[in-house]
Amino acid sequence: MSLADELLADPDFITTRDEEADDIDNDGSEDVTMRDLEEVEDDEMADFEEEKQISSEIEMKNVMDVRKIAKLLGSRQMKDVLTKIGQLKNTNRIHVQIMGPVEEDPEYKLIVQANNLTVDIDSEILIVHKFIRDHYAKKFPELESLVLNPLDYARAVKAIGNEMDLTKVDLRSILPSATVMVVTVTGSTTNGLPLTIEESKIVSDACDMALELDCAKRTILEYVESRMTLIAPNLSAIVGSTTAAKMLGQAGGLMALCKMPACNVMLIGVQKKTSTGFSNATTPRHTGYLFQSELIQRTPPDLRLKAQKIVAAKCTLAARMDRVHESPDGSFGRSLREQIDKKLEKLQEPPPSKTVKPLPVPDEGPKKRRAGKKVRRMKEAHAVTELRKAQNRMAFGVAEDETGSFDTTKGLGLIGQNSGKIRAAVSDPRVKAKAPKRYQHMGSSGSTSGLSSSLTLTPVQGIELINPDESQKKVKDANDRYFGGGAFLKVGKPKQQ
Repeated sequence: MSLADELLADPDFITTRDEEADDIDNDGSEDVTMRDLEEVEDDEMADFEEEKQISSEIEMKNVMDVRKIAKLLGSRQMKDVLTKIGQLKNTNRIHVQIMGPVEEDPEYKLIVQANNLTVDIDSEILIVHKFIRDHYAKKFPELESLVLNPLDYARAVKAIGNEMDLTKVDLRSILPSATVMVVTVTGSTTNGLPLTIEESKIVSDACDMALELDCAKRTILEYVESRMTLIAPNLSAIVGSTTAAKMLGQAGGLMALCKMPACNVMLIGVQKKTSTGFSNATTPRHTGYLFQSELIQRTPPDLRLKAQKIVAAKCTLAARMDRVHESPDGSFGRSLREQIDKKLEKLQEPPPSKTVKPLPVPDEGPKKRRAGKKVRRMKEAHAVTELRKAQNRMAFGVAEDETGSFDTTKGLGLIGQNSGKIRAAVSDPRVKAKAPKRYQHMGSSGSTSGLSSSLTLTPVQGIELINPDESQKKVKDANDRYFGGGAFLKVGKPKQQ
């Protein structure tokens, strides 16, 4: 037996806290002051944390009374808070009655205590839910996987009870229609066994406790919402009274909330781990009470994190206005809420559609052609010559000649393949290099071009130097010989007879 089991089995351990609570109730008066309430709250919270740690180590099947592991409902803290709320709930207060720092107002302390108590109630409901699951698994083990909400599960167990034929049980007021159909079909094929009278009573008491805790939580939230419009009217106008009360309670008061930057306001109420062992893969990071507010939840999922940043910045401004008691009617908060709504609507607008430009009016007249005579001549000058074309060609099965210098070589292709000798390419006047006009008057005189050469290539002699005036001299000598005297000098000889 573990230490927790021994402690729970000890009757002195069980009755000690009940006796202490009874002594305090007998000694104290009905009108408990706020200072006494704070001292009792500290003691009760320490005891509650200890009991919660012990209950997590206990196997619920071995505990036959839910009040041994869930003592918050019967604690003095819960009774005192609910009593004070009942006394102040019907009291109407106006803004003028709240003077000075909000933290010094007696009712503000009650609001913070009640708001913190709702978090403990949620944890207590989860403990009771585990107790009900462990004891009701004998009757209907599949129900806990079909109904995940703790309160819906408790209501369903309360309605089903020990009935084996689920068709006789009306669950439509508790669960959705689709879930009712699945629960009914699964209940007809379950392997569960009926509970005994004692076991059925234990489960019924646990269900009643879970529903009573939920009723107490709703009572506290209604009171907190009714008072938040007086303490923080501008903050409540943005995120609502429930979320504003949770933020104030978790932050430690309105003064502490005013000192927080907007990036930390988003993290108020963040939960690092999910309860009951469910997966947190779909839970976004860095989200708290502000993310769960109605303003953020109605935003599309892909814009919620961006909307959370916008709302957090406005909440910081509203909290600072509430701290200095400016705009007690909440007009400043409503103006901020309108700005938030406009920004969120702007984010949800579809992107502007692309304008379809019409085609231009066609011109009937001819268009000017780009380039012209100058460009055509430039293309002709850079055109591929016949010699280059021959170099780019290759005969199959025949090794081409190569020429090169130093360590580079270049193939000659079909140059010289047909005749076996290199022939000078025919000059093309279109691609012939031309001197600029300002230099055309310069150069050699006479009919001979200054660009002509006296070098000729012959197949026999190779490179031969030829004087171009020599051939003209031979022609002149021949003409002088025959026509120099104005008549024919040489005539045929007479025939000899």
